[in-house]
Amino acid sequence: MTAGGSLGADAAASTGLPTRVVYAAGHGRDTSAADTAAAVRAVVTEGVDLLLFAGGDGTARDVLAALGGAPCPVLGVPTGVKMHSAVFAVSPRAAGEVAAAWLTRRGAVRLRDAEVMDRDEDALNEGRVTSRLFGWLPVPDLPVRVQQRKTGSTATAPEAVGGIAVDVAERVGDGLLVLGPGSTTRAVAAALGADVSLTGVDVLRLHPVRPPRVVARDATEDTLLAFGPAWIALSPIGGQGFLLGRGNQQISPRVLRAAGGRGRLLVVCAEQKLAALGGRPLLLDTGDDALDAELCGHLPVITGRRRTSLYRLAT
Repeated sequence: MTAGGSLGADAAASTGLPTRVVYAAGHGRDTSAADTAAAVRAVVTEGVDLLLFAGGDGTARDVLAALGGAPCPVLGVPTGVKMHSAVFAVSPRAAGEVAAAWLTRRGAVRLRDAEVMDRDEDALNEGRVTSRLFGWLPVPDLPVRVQQRKTGSTATAPEAVGGIAVDVAERVGDGLLVLGPGSTTRAVAAALGADVSLTGVDVLRLHPVRPPRVVARDATEDTLLAFGPAWIALSPIGGQGFLLGRGNQQISPRVLRAAGGRGRLLVVCAEQKLAALGGRPLLLDTGDDALDAELCGHLPVITGRRRTSLYRLAT
C-alpha cells in the first residue's frame, strides 16, 4: 500500500522486510482522502494482521469510513498536527513496539475499541477546545504505548488561574513568555491581562509594573527562533497528558534548546486536571529522542501561586 506521505515500495524494501504493493496513488498528483480509502480497502481485501496508518485525526476518520465496520485491527502512527483519537501510539517508536507485540505475542495482547475523535469546530468558535466522537476502531490494548483520547476542557476555578498567572509572572519577570495552545494557557493569559489565541502559539512581553503586551500571534517556529531565549508555558492535553508534540509542534526541538531546555519550561495545570490523569506521566513526543531524554524526569507543575506538584515527564 502506498499513498501520499507513506513509504513507497523502494523505501519499504530497504528495510529488508518482504513487501508487496497492493495500491499505489498516481505519481505527480496530490493525494486525497479517496486515496486513503482505496488503499485501506485494498489492504483489507488482501488480508492483514494489523493495519498501520500514519497521520492525524483526519486520516483516522478516513480509515474508519473506509473500513465500514470491518473487524480489522488498526494502529495509528502519530504524524499529524492534532491527534485527539485513542487509536494512535504515543510515538512512532511506540507504534513499532505495539506492532511487534501484537504480531509476536498473539493471544497475550487483546484488542479494545478505541475512540476516533476530531476537534469540534462549533465548540472552538465558542472558545472551547473539545472533541467530537466519530466512531471506534479496534486497536491492540497496550495502555502505556497507546494513547488515551482527549477529554474536553473543563472550567478552572478563577482563583486557581489567577494564582498560576501571578506565579508565572513572578518567574518570568521582565522577559518574553511563549504560550502554548489550550484553554488553560488562554485563561492564564487573560488573568495577566492579555487576549491570546486558543489553538495557536503566542508570545507575550511581560514587565513587572506594566501590562503584558502580545508581540506575536499564531507564531511559527521561525518566528519563535527570531525572538531568541524565552520562557515557555505549556499545559498538558486533558485526558491524554501530552505536553509536547501534539498541537504545539511550533515549539520545536530547536526552539526548546534555544530557550534553555527544561530550565525555562513552565508547566501550568489545575490540580483537578492533573489528578484526572490518575498518576499517568505527562508525555513527550518532540521527534528528537535526545531532547526527550533530557526533558524526562520530574518537573514542577505550577498549580497555583507558589504551589507546585512534582510530576513525571516520560515518552
